[in-house]
Amino acid sequence: MVVQQHRRRGGAVAVAATVVGVMAATGCSGAGAAEDSRGQGAIDEVRSAADALAAAKSAGARTSMEMATGGTRVTIRGEGGYDFVRRMGRLTVVLPQDPAGERGHEPITELLTPGALYMKNRGAGVPADKWVRVDTTTLADGNLVTGGATDPLAAAELLRAAEQVTYVGETELSGQKLRHFRGTTDIGRAAKTAEPHVRASLAAAARGFTRDVVPFDAYLDDSGLLRKVRHRFSFVNDGRAVAVTSTTVLFDFGTPVRVRLPDREDIYSGKIKA
Repeated sequence: MVVQQHRRRGGAVAVAATVVGVMAATGCSGAGAAEDSRGQGAIDEVRSAADALAAAKSAGARTSMEMATGGTRVTIRGEGGYDFVRRMGRLTVVLPQDPAGERGHEPITELLTPGALYMKNRGAGVPADKWVRVDTTTLADGNLVTGGATDPLAAAELLRAAEQVTYVGETELSGQKLRHFRGTTDIGRAAKTAEPHVRASLAAAARGFTRDVVPFDAYLDDSGLLRKVRHRFSFVNDGRAVAVTSTTVLFDFGTPVRVRLPDREDIYSGKIKA
C-alpha cells in the first residue's frame, strides 16, 4: 500500500493512501472478580494481557480497521494468526471496494515482525511476486495503522499503560463469556513499559498521533487471555481529522502459526509509485 503523510509536531504519520483515497472519493472469575475489577485489580489484569498471550504461545487473529473522516467511513479487514513467542504474525488484509465501481485491490499478505512489516501484492508498481519491507521504527505511527491492521502483540503491549480502567460487565463472544473492561492508555508511557522489541515502534507512534491518550475496550476470558481489544486512535491528514477504530479478535490459542520471512532476493528494491 502506498503511504500518505500528515504532520504533527514536526513529524508525520504514515497512512495507507489507498484507503485515504477511497475516503476522499466517498485471571479472576465470578461475582467477586467483577467487584474487584472496579479497582486496582482491573488495571493490573488489563496491564498483564501481553504476558498472558506470551504464555498462550499463539492464536488465530481477525482484525478490522475503520477509518472515518467527515461523513465517510471505510473498513479494512484482515485474518490470519500470530506467534507470541517468536513475535511474528501473518495476515491476509482486504481493502474496501472502490466506490467508483472499479475492480478492487487484491488481498495483501502481510508479515508482522519486530521492527518490520513485509507486504506482498502491495500494488503501486511492485511486481506481484515481490515483497516490500518497511522499517516500522521509521513510521511515525509505529505501524499501528499503516498496514491496515494493528499488530496483535503491539495492541496488547499498549495495554501495559492502561489507566482509569473500569469493569463494564460480562458479555459473550462466539458463545464464550468474557469480561469487558474499558479505559485509556498512553502511547508514550506504553513505549517505556513495553517489551524491548516494540518500544521503538511505540515511541515513534507517540510522536505521530494527534492524541497520545487512546481509549480502549478489552475483553478477557476467565484465564486472563485477551480475546478482543479495540483501540480508538486519532490524527490529522491534509488538515482533516481522521478517527481510526482498530479491533483485534484472538481465538484458537495454542494453534501453531507458521511465518517464513522472504529471502533477500524476493524483496523489492525498486521505486514505488506514489
